[in-house]
Amino acid sequence: MLLALDVGNTQTVVGLYDGETLADHWRTTTVRTHTGDELALMLVGLLELRGRALSGIDAMVVASSVPQLAVEYSTMCREHLDREALIVGPGVRTGVALRVDNPLEVGPDRVANSVAAHAQFGGPCIVVDFGTAINFDVVAAGGDLGGGAIAPGLQVALDALGDR
Repeated sequence: MLLALDVGNTQTVVGLYDGETLADHWRTTTVRTHTGDELALMLVGLLELRGRALSGIDAMVVASSVPQLAVEYSTMCREHLDREALIVGPGVRTGVALRVDNPLEVGPDRVANSVAAHAQFGGPCIVVDFGTAINFDVVAAGGDLGGGAIAPGLQVALDALGDR
């Protein structure tokens, strides 16, 4: 089984895949200060809720907008699963060319979204990710990320309205 994590600034979405089939999924609060051991406890708890175990995980992939948690998930995978996690980031070959002015400004979540959208729907397409911010990304016919825009998320907008 593959454990796939999208670690956002506010929430973390976890998907458990059996081959290409999404077998289970969870959403939890992102806690920036969690250690690898605390992340392992959280994952064990989520898996046990559905009668599953960490020992059933064969591989783990992480797209993290929180750099320190990418390090901790990597540590967790190495120490608790006895394997390396695939951490989406610079140097990882995804098959997506970043056709933007500064590729280092494109978060791993946006790259993973583009790969998934192109694999599922082909291109060209537009990916909209409603997270802490709302990301709009353009995926070309061949799968390349052609850029996009980031807008304040709903909570940010509501907070700003409340402040005024």
